[in-house]
Amino acid sequence: MIYGITLILLSIIAVPSLILSKKPNAKELLEKVEPYQGWIGIIFCFWGIWGIVSAVLNIGWLTSAPIWWGTLMAGSVVEACLGFLLGFPLINKLFLSKNEKAREKAAGIRAKVAPRQGQLGILGIIVGVWMIVASFLFTIA
Repeated sequence: MIYGITLILLSIIAVPSLILSKKPNAKELLEKVEPYQGWIGIIFCFWGIWGIVSAVLNIGWLTSAPIWWGTLMAGSVVEACLGFLLGFPLINKLFLSKNEKAREKAAGIRAKVAPRQGQLGILGIIVGVWMIVASFLFTIA
């Protein structure tokens, strides 16, 4: 359930234009979060990567709880991608500043994914809601 809640929050930060068209007074709140967007992105990128690793380590769930495993994997992938997009400037500055080849590769990945940030954000909200529902429907003992 925590993955679902955090994914929804991250998605809301990732698609501010969608939220602002529905609620114009949300602009003040989004402006307060903006200075921390890079750090939020890095944290969620690593959180998503950890979710992917966790899903791979628990691949045995495919036989006992395939829907939950797929949900965990999908949510983690979306979370890692959105986190990467939001945290890219800071990731570039902190981790890739000394390696030009890695910097170019990361910029290439971002160039491919960035036009889809809005769609990823909407997908993140949908998957986040499903993760919350699935956590109640498919509990693993």
